[in-house]
Formats: sequence, structure tokens, C-alpha cells
Amino acid sequence: MVAHSVIRIGREAQPVVVIDDFVPDAGRLRSTAEALDYRTLGRHYPGLRAEVDPRDVATYLDPIRDLIADVFGCAHGLDIVSAGYSIVTTRPADLTPIQRLPHFDGFEAARIALLHYLGGQAQGGTAFYRHRSTGYETITADRHAAYDTALRRDVAQHGLPAPAYIAGDTPLYERIARFEAKPNRALIYRGHLLHCADMPDDLDFTPDPRSARLTVNTFLMARG
Repeated sequence: MVAHSVIRIGREAQPVVVIDDFVPDAGRLRSTAEALDYRTLGRHYPGLRAEVDPRDVATYLDPIRDLIADVFGCAHGLDIVSAGYSIVTTRPADLTPIQRLPHFDGFEAARIALLHYLGGQAQGGTAFYRHRSTGYETITADRHAAYDTALRRDVAQHGLPAPAYIAGDTPLYERIARFEAKPNRALIYRGHLLHCADMPDDLDFTPDPRSARLTVNTFLMARG
């Protein structure tokens, strides 16, 4: 099995898998990414994306299917929801209110995120959060209404967060874990965890993939 660490975070002890030296030839993936055309995808992601070739997805996903099944209980296999090269291009002053908060990828515990860094420490990492007033670290369908109500109440009390990427504790959220970006490091975690990219203050928000904060974001769904 691929060399890895499993770190359980927060009160809910959710697993985050960390794999260094994730793929044998990260330089080839990066070269591929640098030659693509990027475009906006959806309202919430603060940047640009381009699709990953399905053959490349199979190359990096197939060796870790058993690992994901073991850690996350995906005994019946995984389906690929999407896979994209991602570049953060939205400057803090231009963030919408929802982009200033930790987010979750979906309500399902079966939704798994695979995040592969193609850049290094200078481009920041990924952080996970607990919502203070509810204590939630994951947002499920059963929790969503209570979370939404509490969040609106929090904003009424404390005001909207300043136009910035969240970086550490705030009146609304407590950071429960942070994982540093390293070239060719991968993180695997459940998508319903509250999380956000952890940006350095001097990040270059260029859309040029040759120097941008470049990651591969793959979203999976466990069957059954």
C-alpha cells in the first residue's frame, strides 16, 4: 500500500490522509496543467479550473483505491465526480461573503476529496475548522438547517468577515487543523468537513499556471 499518514482531526476525529511523493512524475502533470486553457467554474470557487485527462486521473487514483476504501469505508468502490486543475485568482478584496468562510463540498459522508498540491509551502496549505456556536466540524443534511440558522445569527452579532481568506481563529470559527502545502503532497478527506485553502499574505493571484497556486482537485463518491 502507498506510504501515508492518517491524522484524525477535531472532536469528530475525522480522518485526513497525507501522502507525500504522491505521483512518480509530478513534473509531467504540472507541464500538462501549464499548457491548458482555464475558465471560471461555478459561483463559489475563487479562481479558474481546467479538466484533468481521465487517463491521468486513472494513473494517480488506481494505486490508492484500496487505501481510500480502508480509511473511509468505501467497500463497494468509488466513482469519479470530477477532476480539475485549479488556480486561485480572486484577490481578498474581491471575495464574496461566502468565499470568506470555510466551506464544505457536499452533505454526504461518502463524498471524498483528493487534493494534490503541485506548488509548495510558499503558496499555503489547507485548514479545517469548527463552527463555534454549533460545534459542527462536518455539515450533513441533518445539520444544515441548524448550521444555516446559527451562521446567520453569528453574522448578525459579529458582522460579515472582512474581505480576506480565513486564516486561523475568528469569532465564528476555530481552526482545528492545518496541513502545509508541499510539492507533490496529497490530502484525502471527507468533503463535508468545513475547510478552506490557507493562503499566505503575499500570494500571487496570477492566472498564469506557471506561477499560480496550482492544485489538482479530484472529487469522488463512494458507492452503496
